[in-house]
Amino acid sequence: MTELEHYESETRRQFLKSMAGVSAATLAQSAPGVLAQKEDGPTATADACIVLWMAGGMAAPETFDPKRYEPFREGLDVEKIISTFPAISTVVDGLQISEGLEHIAQVMDRGTLIRSAVQPDLGNILHSRHQYHWHTGYVPPQTVAAPHLGAWMARLLGPNNDVIPPFINIGQRLEGVGEQEELKAFTTAGFLGTEFGPFNLPYPEAAARSVRPPKGMTASRFEKRYDAYRKMLEPYASSRGVSDFHVQSMLNSVDNAHRLLSSKDREAFDLTLEPEEVRRTYDTGRFGRGCLLARRLVEAGARYIEVTTEYVPFLHFDTHENGHTTLQRMKSEIDQPIAQLIRDLEDRRLLDRTLVVIASEFSRDMIIEGVPGSSARDQSRARTDVLKEMKHYGLHRHFTGGTSVAMFGGGVKQGFVYGKTSDERPCIAVENPVSISDLHATIYRAMGISPSTALDVERRPFYVTEDGKGRPVADVFA
Repeated sequence: MTELEHYESETRRQFLKSMAGVSAATLAQSAPGVLAQKEDGPTATADACIVLWMAGGMAAPETFDPKRYEPFREGLDVEKIISTFPAISTVVDGLQISEGLEHIAQVMDRGTLIRSAVQPDLGNILHSRHQYHWHTGYVPPQTVAAPHLGAWMARLLGPNNDVIPPFINIGQRLEGVGEQEELKAFTTAGFLGTEFGPFNLPYPEAAARSVRPPKGMTASRFEKRYDAYRKMLEPYASSRGVSDFHVQSMLNSVDNAHRLLSSKDREAFDLTLEPEEVRRTYDTGRFGRGCLLARRLVEAGARYIEVTTEYVPFLHFDTHENGHTTLQRMKSEIDQPIAQLIRDLEDRRLLDRTLVVIASEFSRDMIIEGVPGSSARDQSRARTDVLKEMKHYGLHRHFTGGTSVAMFGGGVKQGFVYGKTSDERPCIAVENPVSISDLHATIYRAMGISPSTALDVERRPFYVTEDGKGRPVADVFA
């Protein structure tokens, strides 16, 4: 059995149990109250959003903010290294990014590069806490289940197409990977209700099978199974302490799924309908195929799509070892698909109305972990770290002081750079720092949502940005 077949088998077996269990744990709260805003929503410059999530901590000095470069050699002082790749020119005069992103370099004139995003260290700079913070805008734990950014858009804006799920999550497995419960904690609609939660597609190439009835099932049998499942779900949910509001939300989500499975629009999920040449361009791995699926779903009317390189501890962008070699591979997986996605959206006249965001939970700093000199406590020791093996050559330590975020389309300026980080370690933001709240407010601003929008939950307002204080970065908009 292949990895994909095993995953699908486990998913089918666990579906009812996990759905009900998650609902009981997170959806027992009462229905959210009346929508309230302190101010009118801004004029939208986009009606769809694609977040390309570089899960695991994409190192800014190795991608969009290159610094001083030193090639590997045995005995090299770690303090002399900031970037392990040289800088390359882009189509924007004076703007350089990192080697290995040559395709993205050719589309940087279509967007804005923020080099001064910052995150708090939250006491411990941990992936689970920072991914939760980035996706919900709130630091865990919270007394209510905080909704994902995509769930807010699904709730406040509704679908662009009544058949296509407004919030689609591509590439992240929620079973069989490390920190799976932490991943599930923010991959949810929270108190907004199941119907606004993500439609999860861990394997883009299998998306078409996810939206069609089982092979050999007749239309009448499918209808009978749907009716039986709906009748079974209501008492099952009610008996587990879920509020009436959330029972209805779960039933609505089932109705939405039935509508999709019965519609011709489900063809948007079928990558085999793309010309072979197009599929080859995107086929650098699951992430690349996810970018192609995202393009098809935006065309079909999806509201918010997230495509991830997938968070698995110590894999992908989680470069605690063999960092340079791993980043070479990651760049080969993301470079061409991202650039092609931007070009395809532009060619189809969709880029102007689609905000594409490249982001990660934090950046990284080139330093060897776990040996003297690798922490502030050890810096007092008169000992210098030096490279002894190639596996130590790369970006290792989590760093929150300066992170890059790229934005394309959706009304942002073209060929524009905002903010700056120090040229020397620590590479903290030294001009125009952008917090998570302000970054979210900027994304919401493009989508026509006021950052002070709130719903009354448990007799208190809960805002789309923390306490409603997020402020859009006006300078990034054209």
